[in-house]
Amino acid sequence: MKKNGAGSGGTRNIAGTNKYHLELESELADLHQKEASLLFANCYSANQSAISTIVKLIPGLVLFSDEKNHASLIDGIRQSRATKHVFKHNNIEHLRELLKFYPKSTPKMIIFESVYSMDGTVAPIADICDLAEEFNCLSFIDEVHAVGLYGPRGAGVSERDGVMHRIDIISGTLAKGFGVYGGYIAANSHIIDAIRSFAPGFIFTTALPPSVTAGALASVKHLKSSNTERDLHQQKAATLKRLLKAAGLPVMDSTTHIVPVLVGDASLCKKMSDTLLEKWNVYVQPINYPTVPVGTERFRFTPGPVHTDEMMKHLVNSLVEVWKEYGKPLEIQTT
Repeated sequence: MKKNGAGSGGTRNIAGTNKYHLELESELADLHQKEASLLFANCYSANQSAISTIVKLIPGLVLFSDEKNHASLIDGIRQSRATKHVFKHNNIEHLRELLKFYPKSTPKMIIFESVYSMDGTVAPIADICDLAEEFNCLSFIDEVHAVGLYGPRGAGVSERDGVMHRIDIISGTLAKGFGVYGGYIAANSHIIDAIRSFAPGFIFTTALPPSVTAGALASVKHLKSSNTERDLHQQKAATLKRLLKAAGLPVMDSTTHIVPVLVGDASLCKKMSDTLLEKWNVYVQPINYPTVPVGTERFRFTPGPVHTDEMMKHLVNSLVEVWKEYGKPLEIQTT
């Protein structure tokens, strides 16, 4: 901040770009093994702007979207006014049936996430890439809940699964796994130049402050070279799932660090959340509609590397007491 000021001073195209923006974009392009990347104020704006701009620049582009895609992806699709088809969550056969309606010559783009934040499910990325190649589609993956957390260098699930090179456009955040703020997309240089030149969400937005950008740069560099945090992260998530299941709490299926516990009632979810904070000093927000469908209200836990076993045991014991207080049944497993 002493060297560069607290703010960036303007939009990226008008005096707002400094060396940290350029270094971070270079670092992110390298992270995802793409030719270039582009920073946004946040990943909501990155997704929204990238999708609507790509549609504007490719006449007749048809979009195929997973039914559980994030609001930012849905908003970008809605703003684009493109013809769209929604396929059942992670359902490759349904996606195939929808793609069959169009000839190979029709421009198409498949939009999906790697890790779905409310359920903790993971997309069948390789299978989607196979369909994209078979039906001549662009592929757009949101790795927001995976960057920094998965893959040998923290590039996400697509890196972990060895298919990152097969994806055309990758979006990510600097605010979750990287712990700072901002969003970005990574792709080939032609796509990045097009979005830089035509996306209102990039052109007319003040650039990220230098201190924030420098902080994100340090975080990305560190996590590219260290697996310590990623290994600990997975260990803590596995421990919490085991403790919750052993206590008979309704843990939803998840193969990721996201640990959802089903409540199934919006009013009760809020009451239980308040009680956890007031009586047990546990802060967890109720997840209700429209974030999740009615009847699937839940708590969502995301244990981190610095959460101790004692903290997690206190959490589980507190949940058990609250479950009993509100008359919710426990399903304790016996062997």
